[in-house]
Amino acid sequence: MFVDVAVLGAGAWGTALATVLARSQARVWLHAYRADHARALERERENRRLLPGVALLPAVAVTNDYQTALADAATVLLVVPTQTLRQTLEHARPSLRPDAVLVSACKGIETQSGRLVHQIVADVLGPDALERTVHLSGPSFAGEVARQTPTNLVAASRDSRLAEAVQALVATEWLRVYTSDDPIGVEVGGALKNVIAIAAGACVGLGLGYNAQAALVTRGLAEMTRLTLALGGQAQTLAGLSGLGDLILSCTFAGSRNRELGVQVGRGVPLAEAFAALGGVAEGYSTAKAVQAIASESGVDLPICDEVYQVLHRGKPVRAAVSDLMARPLKKEWT
Repeated sequence: MFVDVAVLGAGAWGTALATVLARSQARVWLHAYRADHARALERERENRRLLPGVALLPAVAVTNDYQTALADAATVLLVVPTQTLRQTLEHARPSLRPDAVLVSACKGIETQSGRLVHQIVADVLGPDALERTVHLSGPSFAGEVARQTPTNLVAASRDSRLAEAVQALVATEWLRVYTSDDPIGVEVGGALKNVIAIAAGACVGLGLGYNAQAALVTRGLAEMTRLTLALGGQAQTLAGLSGLGDLILSCTFAGSRNRELGVQVGRGVPLAEAFAALGGVAEGYSTAKAVQAIASESGVDLPICDEVYQVLHRGKPVRAAVSDLMARPLKKEWT
């Protein structure tokens, strides 16, 4: 059992995970990038903007200093937007213990490089860091986790013993954690489900009905699976918590920021206004752009992801995107 844990990222999910760990760990350092945010968390003992009503436990200490947070941390959770992960790791690298276990709770693809999370970790910390990296994912909205409602996650690593160690670290009587040996599949599922959720939200915004939403989620899962296989992952992973489970949650729950972005776009709300109303990051926006390069390089057909990209980044009308999806050549379902 680890004693000292650092959580890098004091958003809703980082705060929720710090709360989970504090119930069983001696000390948890919650690192906030902004000094004013760290001071507010320490003063109010609550993340009032992103996770209101959830008190920070006494075992959680807050700082915006990497050295303070990381000096004794045997386990480090990475809970930042994927687009800032590289910068976070570069800031953290001088203070990281060389044997620290890295637990990634990031869900996305880096826009500038098209790199997955494990590739960013290797870029900054070296390939050896992958041997001590675990990917934590699954259907898990922060508010419900922090309030101890039943939740399931999956911890994936190349090293089964490491995955089991993180499983034991995170699991509680209300938070059940499974293990997986397919970090690629877990990463792809966590990234692409955000893009599909934007498309699902657009269906709602357009008033297309439940049939369209069900079809879109199902075909979105097919796209997630195709890309996973192309990158060396396992198809069965996408039928699990980090694939289908997270996809269902993100596409159907009104609290999903990615779904809500799609709803607003479907209703014709300008992107700038839609983002301003979100109150947080919609990872699917950046991932839709990043996945274009990966799909092109791997030769994988991702029509839903492509149409989301065209709408968000190229200004394509939403109804034209729907029409083009429906007009694609007829084919077998599993080809």
